Amino acid sequence: MNGTLKRVAVACLAMFALLMINVNVLQAVRADGLRDDSRNSRNFFDRYSVQRGRITAQGKVILAQSRDTKSNDTRFVREYPEGPLYAHVTGFFSPVSASQIEGAENKMLDGTSPDLLLQRGINLFTGEPNRGANVDLTINPKAQKAAYDALRQSGKRGAVVALDPKSGAILAMVSLPTYDPADLSGTNTKKVFDRYNELDKDKGQPLLNRTIRQTYPPGSTFKVVTAAAFLEDDSSRTPQTVLEAPQRLPLPNTNISLPNYGGAACGQGQVPLIYALEKSCNTPFAKIGMDLGYDKIREQAAKFGMGEQIAVPMSVSTSSVGPKEDKAAVAMTSIGQRSNQMTPLQMAMIAAGIANDGKVMKPYLVNKITNPKGDTINEAKPEQLSEAISTDTAAKLKEMMVSVVNNGTANLAQIPGVQVAGKTGTAETADGKPPHAWFISFAPADDPKIALAIIVESGAANVGAEATGGHTAAPIAKSIMEAVLK
Repeated sequence: MNGTLKRVAVACLAMFALLMINVNVLQAVRADGLRDDSRNSRNFFDRYSVQRGRITAQGKVILAQSRDTKSNDTRFVREYPEGPLYAHVTGFFSPVSASQIEGAENKMLDGTSPDLLLQRGINLFTGEPNRGANVDLTINPKAQKAAYDALRQSGKRGAVVALDPKSGAILAMVSLPTYDPADLSGTNTKKVFDRYNELDKDKGQPLLNRTIRQTYPPGSTFKVVTAAAFLEDDSSRTPQTVLEAPQRLPLPNTNISLPNYGGAACGQGQVPLIYALEKSCNTPFAKIGMDLGYDKIREQAAKFGMGEQIAVPMSVSTSSVGPKEDKAAVAMTSIGQRSNQMTPLQMAMIAAGIANDGKVMKPYLVNKITNPKGDTINEAKPEQLSEAISTDTAAKLKEMMVSVVNNGTANLAQIPGVQVAGKTGTAETADGKPPHAWFISFAPADDPKIALAIIVESGAANVGAEATGGHTAAPIAKSIMEAVLK
């Protein structure tokens, strides 16, 4: 009898132990997975029970806010007053996920951040409902609207990024095609998921933030990096330093030669560096690249931020000049082709670094975060990312980029009474489509307030290659710069 009781007691203890282990596994090990499981309906209702904070632009324009529906189940629903215009800035807040600022600053917006712990504690005693913090962005509404309208008029896919070169603040971030975040932020899960799948399958990739998540061959805009490496390699070089500029440049260990656009001559075969940049000749910059070598070109690009893991706070795809190959490949890399791949943000950082006397500032999108009562929790502090070039080299590049606008391929970027610096570019694609049209710029050249990069995908149809950035992208830059400067 005693033996039987002992066995029952041991069995009960074993089952109790297993039960405790199971409880601890559920609470400690599997808790996060169960909480995040899409089948957990409590998560769905919890997402809409707290009033998320507002997202604003420079404290003036509301980009996202929560509307009180008075419903017991889904109390607060997200609204985007100017949805498509700011879609790739705000992102969306769906029943199961969030993107862009809505995702990157989610804990602030929904009030669960440790920075709001004190406020939540006070609310516990006062009975006040918990609310999320407000996130104010650096976006300049006028620049954003000008970029959006001008890029739409091109009828093409593309992206625009504008920066304050002295601080790194992002003034505009536009990616086309776009979408309405409200379509993905409702409480009807079937409608939201159907719409998401529709957008996800769209060949135009409207959900893709091209400004920071897509890389492209930079084309001739990269010639400013090659020029920077050339000037940094020998401080005695100037914009008037004469370069060899053959009509065609033989590429080592190949049976081909690199031409200028259309096989045209670049001056008389020997031209000053400033002339080569004005006319965007291929052969002198390809020769510079081969003479300097891959390492110096890569190192110079890296000094402008290439290869850095950057978050703005959304993560930015890494730019790269590609792997080390032979001299022929270096020649193509030096004019922005081959495996050379840059995000529009990276190219804007290059323009901003030149504008800011050689200093590249870390780009950022969040200006300030405040609690529901308006008290500041976090505020941006501009931070230098790198010193890409000397002040002397920056001055030389500024002089040459101003000449590109005044005397070269970017005359359509001219603004009366304002000295504009820029560089056009055309980037060949591997898929047989028309080349991409690029333009990087900053203004005023003597006291820069804005630096930007523009890409118009397949924007080079029916016009000359180097003129493409000038005809398609430069007018977009002019519109944006005028919106900020005037």
